[in-house]
Amino acid sequence: MSSRRFPDFPVLIVDDEEHVVASQEDVLRSHGITNLMSTTDSREVLGVLGGNEVEVVLLDLRMPHLSGEEILPRIRDDFPQVPVIVVTGSSEIEIAVKCMQEGAFDYLVKPVEESRLVSSVKRAVELRGLRREYADLRTRLLSDRLSSPEAFASIVTQDRKMHSLFLYLESIAGTDETVLIIGETGSGKELVARTIHELSRKNGPFVAVNVAGLDDTMFSDSLFGHRRGAFTGATESRKGFLQQASGGTILLDEIGELRSPSQVKLLRLLETREYYPLGSDLAMTTDARILVATNRNLREAIGSGDFRKDLYYRLSAHEVRLPPLRERKGDLPLLIQHFLEEASNKLSKKKLAVPPELLPLLETYDFPGNIRELRSMVFDAVSRQSEKMLSLKPFREAIGRDAELLSREQQEELILFKERLPSLAQANELLVAEAMRRAKGVKSTAAMLLGITPQALGKRLQRRGADDG
Repeated sequence: MSSRRFPDFPVLIVDDEEHVVASQEDVLRSHGITNLMSTTDSREVLGVLGGNEVEVVLLDLRMPHLSGEEILPRIRDDFPQVPVIVVTGSSEIEIAVKCMQEGAFDYLVKPVEESRLVSSVKRAVELRGLRREYADLRTRLLSDRLSSPEAFASIVTQDRKMHSLFLYLESIAGTDETVLIIGETGSGKELVARTIHELSRKNGPFVAVNVAGLDDTMFSDSLFGHRRGAFTGATESRKGFLQQASGGTILLDEIGELRSPSQVKLLRLLETREYYPLGSDLAMTTDARILVATNRNLREAIGSGDFRKDLYYRLSAHEVRLPPLRERKGDLPLLIQHFLEEASNKLSKKKLAVPPELLPLLETYDFPGNIRELRSMVFDAVSRQSEKMLSLKPFREAIGRDAELLSREQQEELILFKERLPSLAQANELLVAEAMRRAKGVKSTAAMLLGITPQALGKRLQRRGADDG
């Protein structure tokens, strides 16, 4: 089950006995479901549904004027999107079967256990929310148009996969479910989280917290805050990041590094929306939207015992996977120009021209640091430049440094031999051909990949052409 707890619209309680209505209202309010409506006159039900958006209906069967059995099929026909939970004193199997056939979401027999009532309402709320999201996503995918393109202005892309991702983000932004953002280091996870916050139109702030390396006490103090005197040195009370994010969004980054005791506390927070500041016996509640991000494979972490399976399923109500830069090389021209303008403005330099060899050079590189690495490359090149044309040297140096970081094991993986070894001449031919392929025919780039001068590469290509002739 996802972390959804608060209905978007009122839960309508229908029962002719006022004490039953009051009892159900008390139970739901005590579990955070406070958006409620009620009526003791069954004749008002259809009018209430016609004049109000209702999330879920709790419907008694035995009532004067109109029975629940008469109302249920009319709700199904006129308001099929609204789940109906039948709450009745009758335990007859035939009646229960008939109600389910008429479209009831659940059938509860009075007196209903508190946990059963709350669980049924929450499941119905989640079902309603999922139906809305599915309908919204389907509409967006069919139209292929963003409703709020301005919210994505900070994400520079023309990639088709990213556009589909934007459509998905729009469809889930208005809900309260947790979103798990997965992506390699430097791929833009925080940008996506900020975009979700902007799309949600929340009035509160966006707060980002990196939880990597925090022990359990530091995690609790950072997230939940503390009361004065909670520990040595706590001379004043301090609000935690959850309280600071009230009415807004909180991003927990590097969630895959969270230690086991803290995982338990986070799981409880997601389930109950309650937490205890250090040194306090009074629970506090949060209405902040919780987003989490990681560059780890959490399923592998579950297999190794480093991450709780139940927490993973709580976190992944919605899962967003960001493609690495190497899978969206078509964005390189846009990103280079974007970072070039940003660097020129911040470093107070005139905008530099981009040499035609730069793009083919960067297209041969895998960018393990993703967009953040490309930005650093551009800023470094601009800061060192004194001419009107951007120099290739800083980019070649950056790519070369990355190649030197390859371990011996990784270097060995680059060379794959069959049982019969090629001759040195054949190996040279293969290397030249592969470098030219990766460089898309640009000789200066291929020479850089081979670690030789363009002149030396030219001679090898001439000899190969003469041999072919």
